Order: sequence, then C-alpha cells, then structure tokens
Amino acid sequence: MAYLDQIYNSLGSFSPHLFGALVILIVGWILALILSSAIGKGLQRTGMDDKIARMIVGEEKAKSIESYRWISRIVYYVLLFFVLVAFFQTLGLTLVAEPLNQLLTIVFSYLPKILAALVIALIAWIVAIVLKKIVLQVLKAAKVDEGVSSKAGLEEKGIPLSQNIGETVYYLVLLLFLPMVLSALGLSGLLEPLQSMIGKMLLFLPNLFAAALIIIIGWFLARIIQKIVTNLLIAAGTEKLSEKIGLSKVLGEQGLSGLIGIVVYILILIPVLIAALQALALDAITQPVSNVLNQILGILPALFGAALVLAIAYLLGKVVAEIVTNLLKAIGFNSILVRIGLGKEPAEGERTPSQIVGYVALVAIMLFALIEASQILGFTLLADLIYEFTIFAGHVLMGLIIFAIGIYLANLAYSVVMSSGMSQAKVLAQAARIAILIFSGAMALRQMGLANDIINMAFGLLLGSIAVALALAFGLGGREIAAREIEKWLKSSK
Repeated sequence: MAYLDQIYNSLGSFSPHLFGALVILIVGWILALILSSAIGKGLQRTGMDDKIARMIVGEEKAKSIESYRWISRIVYYVLLFFVLVAFFQTLGLTLVAEPLNQLLTIVFSYLPKILAALVIALIAWIVAIVLKKIVLQVLKAAKVDEGVSSKAGLEEKGIPLSQNIGETVYYLVLLLFLPMVLSALGLSGLLEPLQSMIGKMLLFLPNLFAAALIIIIGWFLARIIQKIVTNLLIAAGTEKLSEKIGLSKVLGEQGLSGLIGIVVYILILIPVLIAALQALALDAITQPVSNVLNQILGILPALFGAALVLAIAYLLGKVVAEIVTNLLKAIGFNSILVRIGLGKEPAEGERTPSQIVGYVALVAIMLFALIEASQILGFTLLADLIYEFTIFAGHVLMGLIIFAIGIYLANLAYSVVMSSGMSQAKVLAQAARIAILIFSGAMALRQMGLANDIINMAFGLLLGSIAVALALAFGLGGREIAAREIEKWLKSSK
C-alpha cells in the first residue's frame, strides 16, 4: 500500500510538469502552423518569394519553383524545434534538452554572423539589380541590339546582346560581394582561395576587356566592309559578269560578289583575332594560335596570286573555247564524224564536235594554270604530277587525232578502189582499209606511249606474216609455170 502511495505522490508531483509540457507542445505546434502559413501567404502575395528564388537559382528555374512553400516549411520546422526544446525542458528531460540547448546556443551565437551575411547579400543583390537595370537602359537607349542586327547584317535570334551584357554585370557584382559574405560568416577556408581567384580575375579583366573590345570592333568593321564591298560589286555588274562566264552555276546563291565579300571579311578578321589573342597576354595558350594565324596570313598573298592565276586562266579559257568553237563551226567541223564515217550529224541540243574541242582547249588552259598555281603555292610535287598528266593527255589526244586521220584515209582508199572498176575491187578495197586502219592504229598507240615494244613486235610480226603469206601464195600458185619454164630451159640447153 505504501508503494502505491509513493507512485501516486510521484504522479501528483509530475502531473503539472506533464500538463504544462503538453500545453506548450500543442500551443507551440499551432503557433508554428499559423506563423508559417502566414509568412508563406505574405510572401506569395507580395511576390518576395519569386524575387528571392530568382536571386538564388536564376530567372528560368525560379518559374518552376514554389519558393513560398519551401520558406513556409523552413519557418515551421524552425519554430517546431524551439517548441520541442521548451517541451523537453518543461518535462525536466535534461539528457534530451541539454544537447538541444547547446545546439541553440551555437546557433544563436552564430546568428549575428548569419544576419550580417544576409544583409551583405541583400545589399549585393540590390546593387546588382540596380546596375543591371542601368546597363539595360543605357544599351536600350543607345539601340545597341538594333544597331548590331542591322549594321552587322545579323538577324535577332535568341537572347539580345544587351540582355547578355546585363546578366554578366549582375553576376559579376554578386561575385565581387561573395568574399564579403564569406568573411561575415567566418569561413576563412573558403574565403582565401576565393579571394585569390577573384584577385587574379580582376587583374586579368583589363586584358579580357581589351580582347573583347578588339574582337567586337574588328568583327563589326569586317561585317560592314563586307556588306559595302558586296554591294559595290553588285552595283558594278559583277553578278552579270559571273553569269556570262558561267560562274553563277558554280557559286550558287552566294554569287561572285558574295564570295569576294567573304574573302574580304576573313582577311580583316584574321589580324583582328591575332591582335585580340596578343591582348590576352596568355602566351602559353595564345602563342600557338597566333603562330597558326600568322602562317595563314603569310600564305594569303600566294593563295591570292594562285586564285588570280586560275581566275584569269578561266576567263581566257572561256574566250579561247568560244573562239575555237565558232571557228570550227564556221569551217564545218561539226560534220567531221560524218566525213570519217563514224557517226551522223549531232541532233539539236546535243554537244557538237566543235564544242567538245572548245571544252578541251579550256581544260588544257586550266591544266597549265593549275601547274603555275601549284608552283606559286609551293606545291612542287602537285605541279609535277599535273605536268606529267598534261603531257600524257597531249599524247593521248594526238594519238586519237592520228587514228581519226587513219579512219578518214582508210575510208577514202576504200572509196577510190571501189570506184576503179577492177576485178576483185571489193576485196582489194577492204584489204586497203584494214591495212590503213592497222597502220594508223599502231601509230596512234605508239604516240600514246602504250606498250611501245609490244606494238612494234606485233606490227612487225603482222607485216612478216603478210609477206610470208604472199610468198607462199605466189610460190604455190606459180609452181606449174615455173616447172614448164625450167623444162624449156633444159631442152634449149641440150
């Protein structure tokens, strides 16, 4: 009975503490719900949650985040943490309450640093927003986006240039304030490397700004000069000239004036890139690239000279081809296939023999121009290869001419023998034709340089076999006549 009384007395003495702890827990929980909900709704109505989200994660990601819910939950759990500490203290559970009290002591001792860091971050955000808006207003007033789009020949695509510059200024200001925030928090381990990085970046910023300025101005001037050159060439009738000489089909929609404009653009941009790389003063990175660009700039005169040689040769070749075509057409060369018995008159729209010869003349001139252009560029091996090919092509062309003359002479001999009216005229005419064709074919192959030894041997064997065949035919056919003559000779000698 005494034991039960002791338990009853203990519960009686503990019940006020338990009741008070439960009241604190329930009331604190309700207050945490009310305060967190009120803060969340207040942030949602004022739009402060979106501004905080944009400051932390950026414009695009902030749209998909309901930041007021997250802030409301954070406030709720923080308040609930304090309620739990009060609850355990009221119950007298020192083993549980003591660690929580120590945690609160640490948090409250660190709270001034957090508040100072938040104040600095807020100031940084305000300064960044103000500077961004100032930059955007200045660039908008200067009509930078329209000027770049119209004068440089660019269409407005994606984010405007002014917006990019404004965002760069915004994040640069935040980066400059970041060491102050870390210093307020006392995070020296992160502060020192960040300060070193920002110091190096600030020292490098003038070089980077100079390089960017050189590239922007150079690119802007290159685009303007490109448009000026292109329009001047169009006004001068370059497109009509390219259409006359047949370059329009090769160049397509770009046109000759557009191609020259691109060349001028590249010629201006290469020294601009070299100057920009030198302004960066990063020799380990920029020196190899600058050397490559200098080498490209060094070969440009040779490249321009080679292109000029090819262009002049093409123009000259077109003129020569036209002259040769008209001259051969005037003397009736288009009927050459009919005359040598290899074909008929070309139909309307087909390429005529005179046009083929004119095209061959153009190709020959271009081959010689390619040899000269290769030598200008220093490609001696390529020049030698083109030279050897040109010589071989000349031999082949001469061989074809010889064989064509042989066909003409063979047909002429056939006609002459057939018109003589002698006995066996058809056989003799065919034999004469075959003999001339074989002889001209051998000469043509020899001129082409195709297996000279084999051709000489085959031609010699052919002539020898013909001679032997004639000798045998003559000998066998005149055997009886020879016997009679010998018999007469013997009788007369007796």
